[in-house]
Amino acid sequence: MTDALKRLSEEGVAIWLDDLSRKRITSGNLAELIDQQHVVGVTTNPSIFQKAISQGDGYDQQLTDLAHRKVTVEEAIRMITTADVRDAADILRPVFDATGGQDGRVSIEVDPRLAHNTRATVAEAKQLAWLVDRPNTLIKIPATKAGLPAITEVIGNGISVNVTLIFSLERYREVMDAYLAGLEKARDKGLDLSLIHSVASFFVSRVDTEIDKRLDALGTDEAKAARGKAALANARLAYQAYEEVFSSDRWRKLESAGANKQRPLWASTGVKDPAYKDTLYVDELVAPNTVNTMPEATLQATEDHGEITGDTVAGTYEQARADLDAVEKLGISYDDVVQLLEDEGVEKFEASWNDLLKSTEAELERLAPSEG
Repeated sequence: MTDALKRLSEEGVAIWLDDLSRKRITSGNLAELIDQQHVVGVTTNPSIFQKAISQGDGYDQQLTDLAHRKVTVEEAIRMITTADVRDAADILRPVFDATGGQDGRVSIEVDPRLAHNTRATVAEAKQLAWLVDRPNTLIKIPATKAGLPAITEVIGNGISVNVTLIFSLERYREVMDAYLAGLEKARDKGLDLSLIHSVASFFVSRVDTEIDKRLDALGTDEAKAARGKAALANARLAYQAYEEVFSSDRWRKLESAGANKQRPLWASTGVKDPAYKDTLYVDELVAPNTVNTMPEATLQATEDHGEITGDTVAGTYEQARADLDAVEKLGISYDDVVQLLEDEGVEKFEASWNDLLKSTEAELERLAPSEG
């Protein structure tokens, strides 16, 4: 075992776990990961909950109670998922207190079917914050066009946000702008800006998956040479944008009022191509004041053989721009790729949510009391 996770933390990368289940909470596994593997936060999404609830019997008791109460399937899902997030938040509370609210956070996503409805997203975010009722919660809002004004509104109400499904550099800048606008709203309302936190989840591996597929279809030597470079280039240029925005005059005014920077969070960091090293999107995205949320397999791989050699983002921007330009010159449209990935991301979470509705409904029926 290396001490790669410790070194990663020391370089300013917060290690979050991209998974949650009732079993992980009740078995003590989450507490163990916090204690022994430098995990300081948890992210969830509809796919994670769908998997957790459909496997094992950890939810049977609560589902039985909900079945007896004849609740709707939507209400059952919210009761179950917010219970898990609340319990995880309590386990992470010491980390939250020790880091002044920066880490020790648990994320829960708004219903992905609302991704293109601003007002419904805002209403759902408020409801989730109220239901979980823990200061160390982050409400996840997708970075769709409709999501941007929702982010501003929710931040303006003093609710901390994890902005998810960011693929493009242009959209990432819009997300940072939405965050700053929200902080300005909160300041004008007299809210304490130091209590508002946010991360911007910039997706990594899916960019390589889509662009590599298009490069493979070309099959030329130039196309082969460009494989596996776009995702890191995209993320590194996102960090460059972060550095620019959070050194601007607009930001300085908010910072002097107590505001916190919105940290870049590297999401989708599990490697999908077996030709690449399984810790690629950890080793090569080390930069101060970032978060890397990892599936457990990536966390264990990093602990076992991650190579943390210091900051691997500083000084890379020129090469990163050249790597993305090389892909564009081969006739692969960056704008087309990132829009497709955003659309697919929303669709995948919607599909997982619908699967979650179906499997939960089946469980409620199975556990429902017999008439008589």
